[in-house]
Amino acid sequence: MNNLTFPIADAPEPETAEAARKLFAGPVEFLKGVVAMSGLPPGDRLEVCFAGRSNVGKSSLINAITGRKAIARASNTPGRTQEINFFTLGDERYLVDLPGYGYANAPVDVVEKWQRLLKQYLSGRQNLRRAFVLIDARHGVKAVDEEIMSLLDSAAVTFQVVLTKADKINAATLDKTLAITRERLRTHPAAFPEMILTSSEKGDGIPTLRATIATLE
Repeated sequence: MNNLTFPIADAPEPETAEAARKLFAGPVEFLKGVVAMSGLPPGDRLEVCFAGRSNVGKSSLINAITGRKAIARASNTPGRTQEINFFTLGDERYLVDLPGYGYANAPVDVVEKWQRLLKQYLSGRQNLRRAFVLIDARHGVKAVDEEIMSLLDSAAVTFQVVLTKADKINAATLDKTLAITRERLRTHPAAFPEMILTSSEKGDGIPTLRATIATLE
């Protein structure tokens, strides 16, 4: 597997996994929702953000890595939540939940406002260390995912693909999704050279994602 371009990240060493588990078992609190750059909290700590299109499982994944049942709220109405939501992870990190994208039914003015805010955030947040771009393993990379990855390229923000809902498909379908995703990532200079394979329901890949966030500097 490690001979492949963009391999699946290995599970962390036990000590690293335990340190990350303890970090996420500590205080994780909702800080604020932001609708304009003027509302951003001070960039005084390392920050990671999560991006993903409608129904990719972003809220479920954030709840899984934090070990909380509903710290990130999922909405059944695509496009309802148009805030950048900040969470504190201990005293040293922010977790940032970006509004979902790819909403066919969202009003044009809402989409344009969100796109402007997103571009400003990505290009102006110096403490942002990594963006995690969530891709539904059942569907692979969509056009809207390409758009967000190209935006991250232009903002020079390193992003790492996290495949969600990996437990929902068989091995052959997963292999096909991985192959196509690798081909797409080769065209993106800001792509981190490993992917993370997850299942929020079964906990697959959650220790790896926690350790990745915990060890960023």
